[in-house]
Amino acid sequence: MRANINRRQFIKALGLGAGALMLGGCAGRGKLNSGKSSSKKPNFVIIFCDDMGYGDLGCYGHPTIRTPNLDQMAAEGQKWTNFYVGASVCTPSRAALLTGRLPIRSGMCSDKRRVLFPDSASGLPQGEVTIAEGLKAKGYVTACVGKWHLGHLPQYLPTNNGFDSYFGIPYSNDMDRVGGDGRQAFLEPKTEYWNVPLMRDEEIVERPADQNTITKRYAEEGVKFIKKSKNKPFFLYLANSLPHVPLFVSENFRNKSLRGLYGDVIEEIDWGVGQILQTLRREGLAENTFVVFTSDNGPWLIFNEHGGSAGLLREGKGCTFEGGMREPCIMWWPGTIKPGVMNDMGATMDLYTTILTLAGTKVPDDRIVDGLDLSPALFGTGPSPRKVMFYYRGAKLYAARKGLYKAHFITKPAYGKGKEVRHNPPLLYHLGHDPSEKYNISKDHPEVIKDIQKEVALHLANLTPGEDQLARRIEKKG
Repeated sequence: MRANINRRQFIKALGLGAGALMLGGCAGRGKLNSGKSSSKKPNFVIIFCDDMGYGDLGCYGHPTIRTPNLDQMAAEGQKWTNFYVGASVCTPSRAALLTGRLPIRSGMCSDKRRVLFPDSASGLPQGEVTIAEGLKAKGYVTACVGKWHLGHLPQYLPTNNGFDSYFGIPYSNDMDRVGGDGRQAFLEPKTEYWNVPLMRDEEIVERPADQNTITKRYAEEGVKFIKKSKNKPFFLYLANSLPHVPLFVSENFRNKSLRGLYGDVIEEIDWGVGQILQTLRREGLAENTFVVFTSDNGPWLIFNEHGGSAGLLREGKGCTFEGGMREPCIMWWPGTIKPGVMNDMGATMDLYTTILTLAGTKVPDDRIVDGLDLSPALFGTGPSPRKVMFYYRGAKLYAARKGLYKAHFITKPAYGKGKEVRHNPPLLYHLGHDPSEKYNISKDHPEVIKDIQKEVALHLANLTPGEDQLARRIEKKG
C-alpha cells in the first residue's frame, strides 16, 4: 500500500497526540518492555560499518583480527548469529535500517543502478519516516555521524531526515575519484585520489576528506554528542565509512594487525566502539542506553585481501547468498537485556520497530512496515518474532528464508558479467545444517519449497513497489 500521509504530517500527529498514539497501552507507564522500572526514556546508539563481513571480528571467529572492545560487548550483551540486512549493497541496506521497510517499498533499490552516486538526482523519499523522525517526536536529540548514502542533495541529507546534526561523508568513500592508476589506486590508496566531501550539517568543511583520520574523528564526534546530550534522551547513528575500499587508517593503528591493512582498519573501528562504550559508562548512561553494532552488507571479496571475510558463509557483498546479507550483530544494554548467543533470526528493519516501541512512540500504521519488535528475544520473555526473510537484489526477489530453510529462485554472481540463473525447482538449503549453502536438498523436500513459495506469494500480493529513486541522474547543463 502507498503511504497516505507524508512524514511531516505523521510527525505533527505524533506531537499533538502522543499519549493517544502510544503502542500497547504504554502511555503513562514508567517501565520498559523488560519490566525494569525506569522514569527516563532509554537512549539508543546504532554503530553501522560498511562492507564488514560475518567473519571479521574476533568474537565471530577471526583468528588474527583483535577486537577486544567488541568481544567484551558481545560477552556482556547478545551476539546474534542469524541477523540480516535489507540488501547486499549500501544504499538500499541503509534505507531498510532507517525506515524499517524493505527498499522495494520506498523505491530505494533499482535494477538500473545499485546505489546512489554523486550524479544522482534523488534520495530517500520525503514520505518515509526515519527512526530519527519517530524519536524526535518523543523529544529525543538525534545525531548522524559518518556515511549517509541516502541522497547528497540538501533535501535528502540527514538534517532533513530527522537528525539535529550531521558530520560525515554523503556517499561512499570510493566515489569522486580524481587520481590513481586503475585497480592499483585501491591497493595503494592515497586520500587525494578521491575528492570526497566531509560535511557538517549541510556545509562542506573539508574536501577531499582526510580519510586517514576519519574513523578516529567519527568516534570523537560520537563521544562529544553523548556528553553534550547526556541530560536528554538521545539517538546516535554512527555509520563508519570503512572498511569499504579504499582502506585508510590513522597512524596509531597502521601496521599493527596481523591481518594487514584490513585488520588495521577493523581494529581502529573496534577502538572507536570502545570509546563510545567507555563514555556511556563514565557518564553513568550505560544502564539506560541500548547499543547495537552491525554492518550494511557483506565483504567486498573482489578486492582480495583488501576485502573482508564472510567466515563460513557463502559469497559476500552484492549477492543474495548468506555472505552478502547475514551480518555480525551485537546488542548491548547492561542490566536490561539478557546476555547470550542468539540463534533466532533478526534484521536491521527490526531495529526500527524495536527502538520506536521502546521509546513509546508510534510505528507508522499508514504503510507496511517490515520491521518486527525484538523485545521478547532481548528481554528473555520469548523467541524473536522474525521467522521469514526476503532477499532482494535490486527490485527482484531472488530468495526467501523460512525457519531454517532457504530457497533460491534466482542466483547471480555478485559482480562481473555473470547472468541471472532461474531455478525450477528452486535451490534449497538447510541453513542450520549447511550455513555455507553447499548442499542443495530441493529434491528431498518439495513440501518445504511449497511452504516458502506460499510465503513469497503472500508477500508479493501485498507489495506495491515504490518509484525507482536510484535511476534518476542530475541533468548536465549544456
